[in-house]
Amino acid sequence: MSVAMELSVGQVAERSGVAVSALHFYEAKGLIHSVRTAGNQRRYSRDTLRRIAVIRVAQRVGMPLATIREALDTLPDSRVPTRADWTRLSAAWKDELEQRIAHLTLMRDTLDQCIGCGCLSLDRCRLANPEDALGDQGTGAQRWATALRESRGKRGGKRTRE
Repeated sequence: MSVAMELSVGQVAERSGVAVSALHFYEAKGLIHSVRTAGNQRRYSRDTLRRIAVIRVAQRVGMPLATIREALDTLPDSRVPTRADWTRLSAAWKDELEQRIAHLTLMRDTLDQCIGCGCLSLDRCRLANPEDALGDQGTGAQRWATALRESRGKRGGKRTRE
């Protein structure tokens, strides 16, 4: 990086609207990178600002940091991500977002029944075990996956990996 293109951690924080501690966290997680000056101060290239914007948007839609890091790792270093880069990254996230939406929809549609009954029984709970369809199979997370598959089948929705 040339000196004219470098930004201090304070400058990046101010321009991106992200706290310095968040920048250090992003760097520790491998989402952004800096170089150190002779005085051991962090310096960031200007493309870091766009990467932070991508990180913040992805976080807002619920993408895990590990998924964001994997996507950012596909971008060339020291170049501002382009619209085409964003289109490619966001397309790769669509299936995961569809799965999250389906899970949240299932929760929204059954949550009132659980809170309304107050039983907190995993054997009878309509949220964890709709209509006790899985009562003979024991407890566990398979109930959510089965309920989700069944709800997709009723809607004729697209099946995605789970």
